Amino acid sequence: MAVSVGMLDHFNIRTRKLAETVRFYEDVLGLEKGPRPDFAFPGAWMYSEGKPVVHLVDISPTDEAQKPDSGVVHHVAFASRGFDGMRQRLSGKGMKFDSRQVPGGDLWQIFVHDPNGVMIELNYEAAKEQGAAAPVETAGDIGRQ
Repeated sequence: MAVSVGMLDHFNIRTRKLAETVRFYEDVLGLEKGPRPDFAFPGAWMYSEGKPVVHLVDISPTDEAQKPDSGVVHHVAFASRGFDGMRQRLSGKGMKFDSRQVPGGDLWQIFVHDPNGVMIELNYEAAKEQGAAAPVETAGDIGRQ
């Protein structure tokens, strides 16, 4: 019998900044807040193309400490579309981000941090980004792997 882990379904962030984190994923990345099961703890589910890909858990009613970043997980990546539009959106919101081209030129990337310090990697297939300007690698180290 063949076994496969499959595709990544979602990632979960435990936060004391629920409203700010929801705003980031809505206003900056363009995800939508959507239905969530009636758990016994507060939170939100953020949807992309009809799938709840980011689960947020509000830890402010607890004694749990807020972690300052994503811990041992270096970043979370999304296959994305609209490279130039995202760069314009991030610039317009005054967000610090890095954009670069992966050596070989087939993949363009944008790296940005959410309000909890989680690094988000947005990947764009260059061939599908018709008319988009190729990224110029920045000097920062926000997205170094």
